[in-house]
Amino acid sequence: MAQMLSNWVRLLVVLGVLASASCAPPRPPKVEPLPLAADRVIVLKGERRLVLLNQGQEVRSYQIALGRNPVGRKEHKGDGRTPEGTYVLDWRNPRSEFYRSIHISYPNGEDVMRARQRGVSPGGDIMIHGLPNHLAGIDGDHAKWDWTEGCIAVKNEEMDEIWQAVADGTIIEIRP
Repeated sequence: MAQMLSNWVRLLVVLGVLASASCAPPRPPKVEPLPLAADRVIVLKGERRLVLLNQGQEVRSYQIALGRNPVGRKEHKGDGRTPEGTYVLDWRNPRSEFYRSIHISYPNGEDVMRARQRGVSPGGDIMIHGLPNHLAGIDGDHAKWDWTEGCIAVKNEEMDEIWQAVADGTIIEIRP
């Protein structure tokens, strides 16, 4: 009789567990956040800020360092200025001497014409990039001064975000 009672108790416990499990509300499916995506990049040189936009809405903003002579548009190779105008992010280099780099299509036709009129080379190799590979430890201080040759520099982890968010062919507008 005790054995039979014990079996009934076990059965009731099992049924109770099953009943409570079936009455519990279903768990919502885990929703993964959408990856960061941008269809346009705006650089505000005066604010030292790079902004990622998606359908006209700001999705992320980063503090930046610019060329060592940041005021005004780039005039010639070696002037230390970051260009101003509308360009395209046209290719990337995962093995750059800086932590990743995305090329900006400077010089455009207007830049070439202005340089030609002055008899100088417009320069080139303008990029968005992280820190120099041998100085990765200065990550937090990268934007305290303008130190590039005309490029736009961000922290390495920010470069990872930008790298993922923008596709080749994305428009970049660099404003004063």
